[in-house]
Amino acid sequence: MKIQRFFPDPSGHALVLNEMAGYLFEELSRGNTFTLGTEAVELRDAFLQDLKQRGALPDFNTSLEGLAGLPAEQYSLLLEWLTAFCDRSEDPGRPASIPETALLLLAGSADEFGLVEATTGIEIKALRGEHPLIEGKDYRSDYPTFMRKLQQYEREKVPRFQKFHRLKREKVDAYRQELRLETFQPRVMSAFVRNKLIDQVYLPLIGDNLAKQLGTAGEHTRTDRMGLLLLLSPPGYGKTTLMEYIANRLGLIFMKINGPTIGHRVHALDPADAPNQAARKELEKLNLALEMGDNVMIYVDDIQHCHPEFLQKFISLCDAQRRIEGVWKGVAKSYDFRSRRVAVVMAGNPYTESGERFQVPDMLANRADIYNLGDIIGGQGEVFELSYLENALTSNPVLSRLANKSMADVYTLIRQAAQPGAGTMDLKADHSPGALNEYLSVLKKLLRIREVVLRVNRQYIHSAAIAEKDRTEPPFRLQGSYRNMNKLAEKVIPIMNDAELETLILSHYEGELQTLTSGAEANRLKLHEIMGILTEAERQRWDAIRQSFAS
Repeated sequence: MKIQRFFPDPSGHALVLNEMAGYLFEELSRGNTFTLGTEAVELRDAFLQDLKQRGALPDFNTSLEGLAGLPAEQYSLLLEWLTAFCDRSEDPGRPASIPETALLLLAGSADEFGLVEATTGIEIKALRGEHPLIEGKDYRSDYPTFMRKLQQYEREKVPRFQKFHRLKREKVDAYRQELRLETFQPRVMSAFVRNKLIDQVYLPLIGDNLAKQLGTAGEHTRTDRMGLLLLLSPPGYGKTTLMEYIANRLGLIFMKINGPTIGHRVHALDPADAPNQAARKELEKLNLALEMGDNVMIYVDDIQHCHPEFLQKFISLCDAQRRIEGVWKGVAKSYDFRSRRVAVVMAGNPYTESGERFQVPDMLANRADIYNLGDIIGGQGEVFELSYLENALTSNPVLSRLANKSMADVYTLIRQAAQPGAGTMDLKADHSPGALNEYLSVLKKLLRIREVVLRVNRQYIHSAAIAEKDRTEPPFRLQGSYRNMNKLAEKVIPIMNDAELETLILSHYEGELQTLTSGAEANRLKLHEIMGILTEAERQRWDAIRQSFAS
């Protein structure tokens, strides 16, 4: 430890032993003398000259002689004398050579050293800045001090910094896995089709609503953000798929909350009050979305399965307050989302139940823009019907080849299939005559399927909207959604004849009838009536069922 006392750092910190060992190795491997800078000689001469002028040289010599035989104490004393002298000096570079000067004074003569006429410091003047090493406008760099700081930085700070980042990365990765953040990234289905209904009807309507909730780009964005987007339709109309696509395009976390999992027994947002583990997980996801606080789309699906009191918790979030009370890790918190990119979207099927359970609170409905994706919006009947064919393109192996070439040709061929010989076909892509015949054959069959599916859809919605006391026939529960259309389209081949096509449609809905707990016969007869294939015997049976139901 004594060797550390001979070579202290000017800042007061002892050099580590390996640095001193390295210095001794370099010195001893070159010869028997230690190197000494001329700056130390100059400082010694100036120091002794100052002592003589002030008459302090005898006191200096006496103090050194009093410590004879104690070189470490003499060295420390010399450091104090030299430091006091340099404090009075106007030369800011002198303190860097104090240790060498102290050794020189201790040795008594420079003859024992090998003088090196090299400057170890540099001074830069007229600098501007607030760095702590800049004194006034001057910066002085001392090479030994700089190298010592650099080595200390490389040896100590760099490993600690790297260890900090490794630990930080491990903690972040562990927390990301705990929160399952990757599951909340919107994933657009490969079969998703940007059809005309989406482009011309849905996106403008949804865009206007999200502009109110998220704000718009530019300096004129509104600050009074509010609102709720409420999408209604039977299952299979792409409510979730559409909103996941929009969340992906807007760069939002898509936080889907499953309404049936939450159920009617959940009235609050506190996961601790959930009746089961599955409902607790959904509430934790909801509170995680609140905790994220920005760039989030909160999507509550199938809200007809949720209790109205649970839905009421979103009222203040959907008005100008943009506030909601949540619970994060057992602690109640109040969240303020004003000026934040947070959108609230709810989706439901109002036709699955009589309406007794599905009740959107009035104050929540008043804050919502409500759109029914299962029905025609704003007189856009043509694009609504066209969407059934557009969405089915990727499901059919023949038409998927056409869609990959040119959507413009798709519309041309749809018109030709609907009205054969109605004008010439101006196609953009190259198609062989055989391929064109296959496209037209499949499209004609899909037009028939669409006709049936649309009739089923309209009857389903009409039947579900009738109050129980006003019914004159059993409720119709078969559906005509995009999902039904796609299931049928994937089985259509060009060589199929009309009888085989009718069998395909009937077989599909026969399978759907198997899932009905009651009324299967009534729904089968109603389907035959819709398709125009009701036999006389079936008509008599259907009339008997309706008379019995009405009585």
